[in-house]
Formats: sequence, structure tokens, C-alpha cells
Amino acid sequence: MVASKKNLKATKKFEKNHLKGVLERRKVTAKIKQRNLLQEKKKAKRAKDDEFFKGSAADANGDAAPVTKQKPGAKAGEMSVDDFFKGGFEILDKAAPTKGKAAANGKLGKRKRGQAEPQEKDSEGSGSEASEVDEVTGSGSDDGEDLSDNDMGMTKGAMAALKDKDPEFYKFLQENDPEALEFDENADFSEIDDLSGSDEEEEGQPKKKQKKEKKSKGEAEEDRELTQAMIAKWNQSMAETHSLRAARQTVIAFRCAAHLNEEDEDNQQRYTITNADTFNDILVVALKHIPEVLQHHLPVKESASGKLYVNTETKKFKTLSMLVKSFASSIIRLLGSLSDEATLKLTLSALQPLLPYLLSFRKLLKVMIKTVVAFWCQPASKETTRITAFLVMRRLMVVGDKGVREVVLKAAYQGLVQGSRVTNVNTIQGINLMKNSAAELWGIDQSLGYTTAFSFIRQLAIHLRNSIVNNKNDSYRNVYNWQYVHSLDFWSCVLSEHCSPLKEAEAGKESQLKLLIYPLVQVTLGAMRLIPTALYFPLRFQLIRSLLRLSRATDTYIPLASALLEVLNAAEMKKPPKASTLKHLDFQVAYKAPKSYLRTRVYQDGIGDQVVELLSEFFVLWARNIAFPEFSLPVIIMLKRWLKESRKKTTGNKNGKLGSSLVLLVQKIEANAKFIEEKRAKVDFTPSDRQQVDAFLKDFEWEKTPLGAFAVGQRKQRAEKQKVMEEARKEDEKKRKETEEEDKMVEDENESGDEDVGFANGSDMDGGEDDEEEDEEEEDDE
Repeated sequence: MVASKKNLKATKKFEKNHLKGVLERRKVTAKIKQRNLLQEKKKAKRAKDDEFFKGSAADANGDAAPVTKQKPGAKAGEMSVDDFFKGGFEILDKAAPTKGKAAANGKLGKRKRGQAEPQEKDSEGSGSEASEVDEVTGSGSDDGEDLSDNDMGMTKGAMAALKDKDPEFYKFLQENDPEALEFDENADFSEIDDLSGSDEEEEGQPKKKQKKEKKSKGEAEEDRELTQAMIAKWNQSMAETHSLRAARQTVIAFRCAAHLNEEDEDNQQRYTITNADTFNDILVVALKHIPEVLQHHLPVKESASGKLYVNTETKKFKTLSMLVKSFASSIIRLLGSLSDEATLKLTLSALQPLLPYLLSFRKLLKVMIKTVVAFWCQPASKETTRITAFLVMRRLMVVGDKGVREVVLKAAYQGLVQGSRVTNVNTIQGINLMKNSAAELWGIDQSLGYTTAFSFIRQLAIHLRNSIVNNKNDSYRNVYNWQYVHSLDFWSCVLSEHCSPLKEAEAGKESQLKLLIYPLVQVTLGAMRLIPTALYFPLRFQLIRSLLRLSRATDTYIPLASALLEVLNAAEMKKPPKASTLKHLDFQVAYKAPKSYLRTRVYQDGIGDQVVELLSEFFVLWARNIAFPEFSLPVIIMLKRWLKESRKKTTGNKNGKLGSSLVLLVQKIEANAKFIEEKRAKVDFTPSDRQQVDAFLKDFEWEKTPLGAFAVGQRKQRAEKQKVMEEARKEDEKKRKETEEEDKMVEDENESGDEDVGFANGSDMDGGEDDEEEDEEEEDDE
């Protein structure tokens, strides 16, 4: 009885305190088990699909191709900066490589209905771009449609059935493309297989049929060469009647041109190209007329909301889908082999009208984005090529859905980070072009731009936190590198572009990206003060410039004067400098000063110029603000104190140039404060009237203020000085090249002279030997 009462009390106590939590944990556990079960089912299904689609080549020899799995991306907090910048983002899906053996003699059996075509092995490996394109174009539609010969409707029986099933489309073909309905009963239209990258093989066919086909192939060998007359005929047909048959032949020939440099005996192309003019003609005709034919037969429509789309449910789209995929994949393949800038620009431009048609083929689209971004972020590319590639990216942002836009944004950011790894005088202009152009993409869809920008800025903050917490083994190098600096500067460009009051006034609402200003400023200020030594003063100046841009564009106050005063009070600026003959350090392309510059007059003068410039640029932002006198007073007091201490020193650094510059700056700041006091003495509103306070001197030109006029004059002087330095740099580069050429010529002459001397010496040696032999003969005679 006592035991039962104790059990009852324990049960009630358990129900009161713990039962609810236990039930909730059981529910969570059940949900987790259910989710894991679904994931296992999906993995098993994917494994079966991989074995079916990717194992055909191995099954031909009885070997099973192993299924490779992608490694999951590392968490942001666990990645090093190298992993982060070398591919920490899972942006583009890469095809899993196949390791199956090829069939005997390099041939595979004829593809059965519903079976995937074998992938071609590229010379660069299964993970290359070319193999990804082949996989996309050779595996059928992304939607799982059966794209066999009969489905494409290219035979006489299929077109007869089309007349009954879809009389409207049949009538459309009669009116617009009568050639498509002219069939020869014995003709074999195998263009679709050629377009998709697959060739019909001879294995599994009767011997008589193989003999007939070999005979017909031997007779057709002579007609395989592509001629300019054939291209002119296709050009005329597409220009006059938008012929689909001519378009198919053009795409086949264009594919042969794209694979021209590939030496693969097993991959026999329909046409051979032996003339450079023929190659040029087929490129121009295909890139010009194929988009026009597609637009004629399958026009791009615009919805009521302004969205561009293509009707993918019609028979026309299913008929032309393989042509579109083959043409796009051939362009991607061709881009990898071109080097001429004009041809690259023409080829990239041809991708723009194809983008609405490629939205249904996600794998091919991702490969295309990867290729275009590579040209956009490549330092060796010319400016026109990079701009053309960017226009393709922007067009894709406009016509694509949310998923496509996200892929473009992530690929653009990773391309920017990878392209800014090497920063010098020659590459800084291209890096700035990438920043300014990519910043525009984040304003097309600001809701998506906010989520992607937030995740990237958060990742930068995590790297900064890890460097602060784990301050060992040079962990600061994860932050103090060009890629991190350019990333912070890029987000400053993005927010400056889309969060300015003018942009918000045009849009009629506040920018969604404005919420990112505070976290970006905090991360930048933290990175600036991570290592407060004179070695990294150039990095501090780089980040201050990015924050000044952000403050100027968004009218946001950012406290930067204290960071500049810390530089003046550093030990580098107090100790006497060493004598040196070093050149002036270019702070625009440096985040770290060489150790040879430390404690030198050149470095101290450069730091002083940067401090004066940045302080003037900082104060000129608020030269019209009603609170300027109170705002500038603490800085004026500290600058005067620094000047007073530097004059009192009997020993140490007496930098007269920096002192005179700071004296002039203090005078201009005081004059501007007096100017504001005179203006606000005439106002009749109180400080509580916020609207009137914000409107104070808003229409007054900042260049006419005392500090504004000083800043304008300083900018002109710096521009002239920079121009002179750039001309001197180009002259030095020219002289260096001439000296190298002269040295090379001298070396070549010396090498040729050594050969002559060696020959002469050899002749003398032979002559000496002959003389000795003659002396011996004379002795014998005696």
C-alpha cells in the first residue's frame, strides 16, 4: 500500500515536471527519424539513377562505374580563408566523373530507347568544362522527356501524324518552312543525334547493313568538306525563309568548328574544315542567324509584369530544344579555344538572345554562367570583352528566376574574389571595373541581394572573429590579404550604389540593403584595428577610403578621425627617420609596407600625406552640417596638441613638411567652423526641429565652403602628381623593356661568337696536330 502511494506520487511529479518535455523530445526524435528516412530514400534513388545513366559505358564491358559523391561544403566558422576564397561557396554544380571503360576499339553499342548516351571523355579530364557540356547535351532533356528520333518528329511518318494531331502547327510549317515537309522516303535524318553530340554506332547491326553503311560512308567521305558555297546557301535560306533545315545544318557545321582543334578519331564530325575563311564564315553566319531563326519560330514573349519567357509546352519548343542545347554547348566549347578579342566579343554577344531559351536547361545554364564569369574576372582579358561578359550576366539576372539569379550573384562574387588575388598597378583598373559592374547586379533583386550580401558579410565577420579569438600561428593573415580587403571594399560599393538618398527617392521606398550598413562598418573598423602597427598602415588607409565612400553616398556618420589620429601618435611618426633612397610608396596598390620602408623619411612623408588627405576628405563630408563647430572641436584640439609637442622636441622626428600641412588643415577647419557659426546665427528654429536642422545649407554648394575649396585644390594637386608618377612609371617600364631587349641581343651575339671561337680554336688545334705529325714525319725521314 505504501509502495503504491509512493509510485503514484512519483508519477504525478513526473507528469507535472517532466512529461511535457519528454513528449516534445519524442516528437522531435520522430521527425528527425522521418527526415533521415526520406534522405536515405532520396540517396538510394540518386544512386540508382547514377548507376543507370552513368554506368552504360562500363556495363558494355561488364564493369560497373562507381558513383562519386560531392563533398558537402564546410561550415563558415570552420573554413580557413584559403578554403573560403578558393571555393568555399558551392556555387556551380560539377558533374560527377565517370570511370567506366570504353568499349572495344573506342565504340559503344547503339543507344536503346530511354537509355542515356555515353559521355565523351575530354582530353583535360572528366571534371573539365567541356565534359560538363557533353554530359548536359548528351543526356537528354533536363525535364526527363524522351527525346528519341521519333519524338523529335523528323521522319515522314512523324510529320504525317503531326498533320492529324496538330493541324495548326502543320499549317504553320507549310506557310513558313515548306522545306521541312519535303521528305525523301529513303532519307535518314540523323541531324538530331549529331546535334546532341551522339553518333550512331555500328555494333549490334546486321553484317549486311554494316557493309552498306561502310560503303555509303566511304562514298560520302569526299563530300564531308565544308565549303563557302554551302554556307552561303544556308545563309540565304535562313535570311529569306528562316529555314529550320538550313538552321540544323548550320548548327552541325558550327559544332564541327567548335571541335576543330580536338584530335579524337572516335568522334567523327559531319564536316571537315580546312580553310580559315570557311571557319570564319560559319562562325559569323551561325552566331548571326540562328538566334533570328529561333525568334521567328519560337518568339520570346513578355508577360504583363514585364517578365520575358518562352512557351515550353508547345511542340515547337520540344522540336527545337535539341538545336538550342547543341548550339549553346558549342558556343561554350568554342569560347574555351578562342583568343582573338573581336571574335570573343561576337561569341559572347550571341549568348544574350539565347538566354530565355536556356532557362529550362539548368545544368547547361550553370556551365554557361561559369564560363562567362571566367571571362569577366580574368585579368588578362581586355575591357571590351569583360564588359560584354558582364552584359550577359546582367541579362540573365533580368530574364532569370530567383534560383538563376542566386547562382549568378554567387558566381560573380566568387569570380571577383578570385580575380583580385593579384593586385598591382596593372590589375587595379580591372579590379575596380569588376567591383563597379558587379555592384549593379545586387540592385536588380534587392530581396535576394540582401540575403546573399548578408551571408557573405557574415562570413567575413566570422573570419575576423576567429582571427581575434585564435590569435596565433599567423591567424591574422586570414584577414590581412588583398581578397579580404577587396571584399569589404566591394560591399562598400554595393551599399553606396543602392542606398543613396537619390536612388531611394527614385524608387519611392527605402532600400532593403540599407540594413547592412551597420554590420559592414563594424567589420571594417574591426579589421582596420586588428594589427595596429606601422607595417599595415596602408591597409588602414584602404579601408578608411571605402568607409568614406559609403559615408558620402549614404549620408551616414562614421567616426574615422580617431583612426587617423592613432596613426599620428604611433611610434613610427615620433622616432627620427633613417636615410634612404627608396621610391615613393604607392598606397593605392599596397596593403602592407615592405620592411625596408619602416623608419624612413619616404615612408613617414607618405603616411603624413595620407593622413592630411583623409582628414580633409572626412571633414569635407560634413562641411555644411549645422553641428560642424562642435563636431570638429575635439580633433582641432588634438591636432594642435600634436603640433605643440612636435615643436618642443629637442630630439626625435621633426617633420616640417607634415607640420606645415597639418597647420594649414587646422586653419581651414577653423575657418569652416566660423563660417557655419555665422550662417546658423541667422536661423529662427530650435535644435528640436529636426526637419529644419537637416535642411540647413542643403542647397548650398559644398565646394564654396572654406574647407570644400581647400579639398578641391588638394584633389587637383594629387591628380597632377599622380599623372606625373604614371608617366614616369610608363617611361621606366619602356626603358626596362628596351634594356632587356638589348641584353638579349648581346647574349645572342655572344652565343654566336662563342660558337665561332670554338670552331676557330678547333681549327687551330687540328692545325697544331698536323704540324706535330709533319715534324714526326721529318724526324723519321732523317
